[in-house]
Amino acid sequence: MQVLLDIPDQMARKLAASGKDPSRAALEAMAIEAYRSGSLTSGEMRRLLGFETGYELDGFLKSHNIYEGAYGLEDLEKDRRTLQQLEAEGRLRA
Repeated sequence: MQVLLDIPDQMARKLAASGKDPSRAALEAMAIEAYRSGSLTSGEMRRLLGFETGYELDGFLKSHNIYEGAYGLEDLEKDRRTLQQLEAEGRLRA
């Protein structure tokens, strides 16, 4: 499938000035969002972006500050509830 985007010339020049092909930048942005939302698996993302290996994909993800299995807000909330429960049971000393 081919997707066409209309980008104002001034913005296209800014994107091109960064040294990146605007088409590639748009594809990467779309892939990153789909990956973050769970719409794409890492394997699908690797194929979409044309990476030969998982290591290439890992480098790409890290360069965009995306870390699989990273400690998130849900993890923090779960740990907070656990600490509260341990305190209430007297099994945790402050």
